[in-house]
Amino acid sequence: MPKKILVVDDETNIVLVISSRLKANGFQVVTAECGRDALEKADSEKPDLIVLDVMMPSPDGYEVCRMLKGDPKHKNVPVIILTAKVSEQDRSKSAECGADAFVTKPYSPSELLGKIKDLIP
Repeated sequence: MPKKILVVDDETNIVLVISSRLKANGFQVVTAECGRDALEKADSEKPDLIVLDVMMPSPDGYEVCRMLKGDPKHKNVPVIILTAKVSEQDRSKSAECGADAFVTKPYSPSELLGKIKDLIP
């Protein structure tokens, strides 16, 4: 059974590009466009990994990550923060909320795929 990845971003084009790349590499993909949808999909779809944007409608990606990692049902699900925010403060905030990896936009598809394969072999 293919691994399931939840891709969360409020930019439709980014979701489409990431989804098609992941599907081409044998992953099953579920998508969400905002923090609230991400939390609902995490509960209903039980993904193996979550790719999570930071800047999106409430709650933002950091808060979604914090909520997921604080929930016993999701605390072991790897989360990759994918964001245009590139400062050290943003990297620290990502680590503080419990993210397993941090990838900046524009991203390298091979870097993102590599991190995914590292986190769910």
